[in-house]
Amino acid sequence: MLEFRNVEKHFGSNTVLHNINFTVNKSEVVVLIGASGCGKTTCLKMINRLIAPSQGQILIDGKDIQQTDPIELRRTMGYVIQQTGLFPHMTIRENIEIIPRLGGKDPEEIAARTAELMRMVGLDPDKFLYRYPSQLSGGQQQRIGVARAFATDPDIILMDEPFSTLDPITRSQLQDELVELQQKLKKSIIFVTHDMDEAVKLADRICIMDKGEIVQFDTPENILKRPANEFVRDFVGRKRIWSQPELIRAQDIMINNPVTVRQDATVLRAAQRMRLRNVDSLMVVDENHKLQGVFRLSDLHPGMSGQDPISGLMSSEPVTARPEDSIIAMLTMLNRDSLPNLPVVEEDGTLVGLITKSSLVSTLSQQFIDMEEAAANAEAAEVEGGAK
Repeated sequence: MLEFRNVEKHFGSNTVLHNINFTVNKSEVVVLIGASGCGKTTCLKMINRLIAPSQGQILIDGKDIQQTDPIELRRTMGYVIQQTGLFPHMTIRENIEIIPRLGGKDPEEIAARTAELMRMVGLDPDKFLYRYPSQLSGGQQQRIGVARAFATDPDIILMDEPFSTLDPITRSQLQDELVELQQKLKKSIIFVTHDMDEAVKLADRICIMDKGEIVQFDTPENILKRPANEFVRDFVGRKRIWSQPELIRAQDIMINNPVTVRQDATVLRAAQRMRLRNVDSLMVVDENHKLQGVFRLSDLHPGMSGQDPISGLMSSEPVTARPEDSIIAMLTMLNRDSLPNLPVVEEDGTLVGLITKSSLVSTLSQQFIDMEEAAANAEAAEVEGGAK
């Protein structure tokens, strides 16, 4: 585990970092993000002792890194920077293997590891190992930079805006490849970026910084849904959650008090309840509010007795959603099974809400309205600015 404890950094009278406290757990991706000059890169460079804190401690597995030789410390970490940092006079193989060879590792093991890493980053070792950096595209060079960072199998990887100079398509591809690598290798990664979309895509937790301080440190989902203050709300973007629909959960948009009925209710009573509450479905629950089934208007048919119990007519095994299910998963279930609604239940079967097609349409419509209003406001502001 990596830990910052009350870390400060001063350059003369200028305070660059003030009382920084956070942890990075084993196998976790933490993204440091903020505007230029917020202190994110300074934090990153402190981890491998390129910059020393003015006060406070940085610990790895409980040991203060100031007590470790900086050269040895850096050899235990991977480091990927914006400009790749590849040595132009060395082949790709030499670039990847330089630190393992300095560490005295077995040459055969090093060669096997190099070939494995090349394949992991999507490059054929037979085609690329003996080329020079200048013979590769920018995206290929950055892939080599990532492979080199993983070459010594370090526990900690530092990445300083590694994809920021790449074109959008290559950047997205490398982000996807990093996610796949992390799923396989489970490293602790500290990643610096200024791009919120990149942060949300990669991070387990995001550390938003402003003027040398941590403003919010939380999961992407919590930051998008519950920004700590106005600065975070503006920095993240008020409608960014809609670019990450997998983070919109059933619990965010469900009807919290669906109309319910007990399974011993009669058909007549159920029909009256639907009419009075203006619904076409009733959630059938027991005395502990656990879902027993769904009784729908379509279950009524001519000739049935109004005194019949609904227990024999209801759908006893309805398709259900969990509170944490995404809006994408719910739309898939509704369309796949041609359902008008989805009961939302806890793991123990307790009914907690209801998703209806109309509520989903309302949610999506409101998002469209908000986007239209934002565009109109931006256009009005532009016109007003031009008039001045």
